[in-house]
Amino acid sequence: MSAPIISFEFFPPRNLEAAFRLWDTVKALAPLRPAFVSVTYGAGGTTRQLTQEAVVAIHKATGLNVAAHLTCVNATRDETLAIADDYAAAGVTQIVALRGDPPKGAGKFTPQPDGFQNSVELIAALAATGKFKLRVGAYPERHPDAANTAQDVEWLKRKFDAGADSALTQFFFDTEAYFRFLDLCEKAGITGKIIPGILPVENWTGARRFAESCGAHIPPAVIAAFEAAPNDATAVAIDLATQMSQQLMQAGADHLHYYTLNKPDLSLAIAANLGIRP
Repeated sequence: MSAPIISFEFFPPRNLEAAFRLWDTVKALAPLRPAFVSVTYGAGGTTRQLTQEAVVAIHKATGLNVAAHLTCVNATRDETLAIADDYAAAGVTQIVALRGDPPKGAGKFTPQPDGFQNSVELIAALAATGKFKLRVGAYPERHPDAANTAQDVEWLKRKFDAGADSALTQFFFDTEAYFRFLDLCEKAGITGKIIPGILPVENWTGARRFAESCGAHIPPAVIAAFEAAPNDATAVAIDLATQMSQQLMQAGADHLHYYTLNKPDLSLAIAANLGIRP
């Protein structure tokens, strides 16, 4: 079994200490030659400027392919497309196009009257420019705003039909959920690439809370493994992510996307277990 293609997600720094941590993470993981790295957008568009700065800086300093997250939240169509134009001018050719999370405390997503109403509209507008490779979100387990999984599949098909090149999944701990989702997508006529997203667990308490908030099922065996090692879950986290990666590869996945949380050590260890080294 050959080593997979890999990619990583980072988030933009909000202070000087976080900026150093981001750059340390980028420098540690860049030698693994990821296919691309992505930089997130804060809920409600709160890190818009920080994301732009981080994307352009990483691209210029490292030459990595950087996929900039871009959302529909709290911006007009013209403002959003102006950001995209700025990326294109800076040589950034990949965008992760998402609806985006509403501002904290705002409840449900409410589109602006003069903004993109949903991710499909955003994807279509970006695709029409012909300037970008477009990646989108996919949800193996029901998105909190979706009525059911069938609706998630329907929306993903609409995203590909609008011009998406590939999809990145929300993280999951149950590989069977991902496989079931792929089957549903195939039956729906979706032929685009759906790249599985994996979260190396740096902090079990935080990861469990995060999983519950976004509807990611945690198998009992995973809970038991982490709770049996409360003081040092590093080995458990590496073993879990390595096993998940291998299961996905054995089932045919040739590209794996890791959510680093700007901490490189777990991703480096997992990559080494998969035969990927600097």
